[in-house]
Amino acid sequence: MNDPVVEPAAYWAGKAHAALTAFTRARQAELGLTHTQFCLLCALTDDDGQTISELGRAFGEQRPGSDDLAAEAELLLDQKRIKVDRHGRLWITTAGREACDHLRQHLPEITARIHHGIPDADYQQALSVLQQMIRNVS
Repeated sequence: MNDPVVEPAAYWAGKAHAALTAFTRARQAELGLTHTQFCLLCALTDDDGQTISELGRAFGEQRPGSDDLAAEAELLLDQKRIKVDRHGRLWITTAGREACDHLRQHLPEITARIHHGIPDADYQQALSVLQQMIRNVS
C-alpha cells in the first residue's frame, strides 16, 4: 500500500464522487424519482411557477448532472406530478409534492448508509480537508 500522504487526492475524490452519486441516484430511483426529477420538484416546491430556462439558471453549478431538464419535466408532466400553464411555467401538483415528500422522508436513511462506520468527527474532518483543497486550488 502506498503512503496515504502521497496518494492522489483528485483520484480518490473522483472515485468517492462517482460511488456516492451512483448510490444516491439508485436509491432515489428505487423511491420513484430520478435525481433530476427530485431536484425539479424541490425547486418548484420552494418557488413554484418557473419555466425550464429559469430552473436551469437557478440550478447554476448545482445543475443535476448532464440530465435533460426538459425531458425530465415531460416525464413529470406525464406522471401528473407537475402541470404547465399557457406561458410555459411549471407548477407542482399534489402528486408532485407527495412524491417529493416521500423521497425526502428517506434522505436520513440514505445519509446514514453513507456515514455508516464513520465517526462524526472523522466525517467533519474529511469535509474540512476537501474544502481546504478546493480553496487551495481556486
